[in-house]
Amino acid sequence: MNKLVQRYSGMSMLRWVMRGVLIFIFFGIEIGNTSDLHDVLIRGGTLYDGSAEEPFVGDIAVDGDLITAIGNLSMQQGRIEIDAKGLAVAPGIINMLSQASQSMLEDPRALSDVKQGVTLEIFGEGTSMGPIKAAQRSHPEKIRKESMPWTTLGEALEYLEQHGIGVNVASFVGAATLRIHEVGYEAREATRAELTRMQRLAREAMEQGALGLSSALIYTPGIYATTDELTALARAVSGYGGIYISHLRSEGDGLLEALDELLQIAREADIPAEIYHLKAAGTQNWDKLDELILRVDAARKEGLRITADMYPYTAASTGLDAAMPPWVRAGGYTRWRARLQRPNIRDRVRLEMQSPTFGWENLYVEAGGAEKVIVVGFRNSRLKPLTGLTLAQVAAKRGTSPEETAMDLVIEDGSRVKCIYPLMSEDNLRRKIRLPWMSFCSDASALAPDSASRDAHVHPRAYGSFARVLAYYVREQKLLTLQDAIHRMSSLPAQNLNFRHRGALKVGYHADIIMFDPDRIQDHATYEKPHQLATGMVHVFVNGIQVLRNGEHTGKLPGRVVRGPGWAGWLENQTNAAMSRKLALPR
Repeated sequence: MNKLVQRYSGMSMLRWVMRGVLIFIFFGIEIGNTSDLHDVLIRGGTLYDGSAEEPFVGDIAVDGDLITAIGNLSMQQGRIEIDAKGLAVAPGIINMLSQASQSMLEDPRALSDVKQGVTLEIFGEGTSMGPIKAAQRSHPEKIRKESMPWTTLGEALEYLEQHGIGVNVASFVGAATLRIHEVGYEAREATRAELTRMQRLAREAMEQGALGLSSALIYTPGIYATTDELTALARAVSGYGGIYISHLRSEGDGLLEALDELLQIAREADIPAEIYHLKAAGTQNWDKLDELILRVDAARKEGLRITADMYPYTAASTGLDAAMPPWVRAGGYTRWRARLQRPNIRDRVRLEMQSPTFGWENLYVEAGGAEKVIVVGFRNSRLKPLTGLTLAQVAAKRGTSPEETAMDLVIEDGSRVKCIYPLMSEDNLRRKIRLPWMSFCSDASALAPDSASRDAHVHPRAYGSFARVLAYYVREQKLLTLQDAIHRMSSLPAQNLNFRHRGALKVGYHADIIMFDPDRIQDHATYEKPHQLATGMVHVFVNGIQVLRNGEHTGKLPGRVVRGPGWAGWLENQTNAAMSRKLALPR
């Protein structure tokens, strides 16, 4: 194992040396462009470059997909010129946890995110679009079969790009996806041979451009992965410069123990690690956040690269599977549904749903019971009239207990039924927002009020996560400065993910640029009326192409796959792209 890690670490070092040579040769030539005519010239904006330093007024020139000049460009011109006076000009926002892989197949604009300034969606919370076996394409918990003409993660991301997407996309490889590929949905440890194959698949995904390894440890089958299994998979991606990112095994009663597991994996695999949507769930656990922060800060002082992300709401959203014990969910949805139709099993599930337990993450109890849980996502059209009701209200309508009602809904809907769970305190939320190692996410699809998604009652985070930070917590509450918020929405996640030439306003960087009015940026989505787009974002450029003009989508789809540091095609791609840009840029 050690020899294997050394081998891939050596390969990684060689890649970095070659990258440095290419950057010096090609980008060193390109960034000196002093042409008087540019593709795009953004004039007089207040530039927040992503560094968290004080903003300054200046101009930005864009040629092709690159920023080619920054400063006083009053003597130069642009084929397209934008007057940004009075607007904040910043790097595009990186959504650290996006669930938009399916929604972008249906509506590639990613409108709810673009209207907030998102230019890069990060996929893969525990499960990823690949690798999958052909036989798994039709699994009911996966994207519909006709949308999956791929088997690898690299092919899936390329499929998105080839069909046109409004923003950039990137992905982790999911530990649960690797487990499904080799072990299936069984509640058991992986064998040595299975784990070896999972490691090989993880390395292949890294070479296809994965950002690292992700896990989601309250869901099946990820919940069955041992710490040793996750550590072995993390070692497989570490040599490629990847990171480990996790929905912790517990965000409630076992929060601190779950954090210790993440820190152990980071140490033993020698890998940076990030906590997905950090929270202390359930009133009895709210006071654990202070200790968690102390432990993370201590680990960072020790030299571990530990970071986290969050969404700015006190309620979470996931399925009714998070309200039922893991044993009943073993084997995937089909077997879960079959078990729920057996009277003796229903009695046991009902009792365990009502009981606080350290053995598994019971969001039903942590949220405060059926009166607090809101059902919001159905596939069965006959159930859609129940959308937006609490589980208690649905139970009253049906004359059954809330626990029986939850089981019946899972059976009838053919899905895990999406819900909203109030779990967090506002005080804790404010504390998290101020943490310097915290970035932001939506943990949601990218939707549009004029698409089919309008029929679903979704969490407001799908429409308002980033605008809410900028409007409420920056402008109104002044919990952090605008430059700090922009840094933690752009440069910080770019650095954590080892991205090259993205996440900042710098010469030679990709032209993912947003312009908004700091006094007018505003989220409007609420729990009662979630399908409301944010306002105040004026212009958005993705790879040098304008996708939002005066607040309206242009119809352009210039998004690309952004690949991680282990991508095997990096050298060839950078050579070809740099030579092409060198020849194309005006002199």
